[in-house]
Amino acid sequence: MNENLFRRNELLAQTVIRGLESRNMSGYYAKDKEEALQLALDLIPLHSSVTMGGGMSVHEIGLVSSLKTEQYHFIDRDAFEDKRAAMLEAYDADYYLSSANALTEDGILVNIDGNANRVSAIAQGPKHVIMIVGMNKVCKDLDSAMKRARNVAAPANAQRFGLSTPCAKTGTCFDCKSPDTICCQFLITRYSKHKGRIHVILVNDSLGF
Repeated sequence: MNENLFRRNELLAQTVIRGLESRNMSGYYAKDKEEALQLALDLIPLHSSVTMGGGMSVHEIGLVSSLKTEQYHFIDRDAFEDKRAAMLEAYDADYYLSSANALTEDGILVNIDGNANRVSAIAQGPKHVIMIVGMNKVCKDLDSAMKRARNVAAPANAQRFGLSTPCAKTGTCFDCKSPDTICCQFLITRYSKHKGRIHVILVNDSLGF
């Protein structure tokens, strides 16, 4: 990454962290993926139950592979024949791992979901939520964050899942009602009622979509 852009992100991250803290959420800065991984592991006590949604960023920093050991109880939904059972078990987990589709400079989180298991777990259920968010997802305000979620994250995820949506074919949102749409539920997290529940690790790298 260009040195000037790296420094810009480093400074911007501090603004975002202050915004998160004003909203009763905890923010952290990691200069790279390795530091982000260590920060996340420091937040998760040994033998905790941990699960996740479909966040690519969590995989990209190596967190999933680090948790799939005897030191943790990792609830792997891919290992469940009954996916609904895996989703229900996630609501009682000690830690839920996710990313965000977008994040504003003043600390508002934006997430879009198809089945709603991810956004519902972020909103309520698991005792703690840890989000791994690349600085590429930070937006000026809520309007630009919503646009990013719908026109960058959603089309890329629709393509990743091989869905037949207009955005998967064109790369931009059509506000569709396709049976394949993944834009069913929108979650805007502007404040956490429970202090210490939501932790956001900002990574000075481009992660996820």
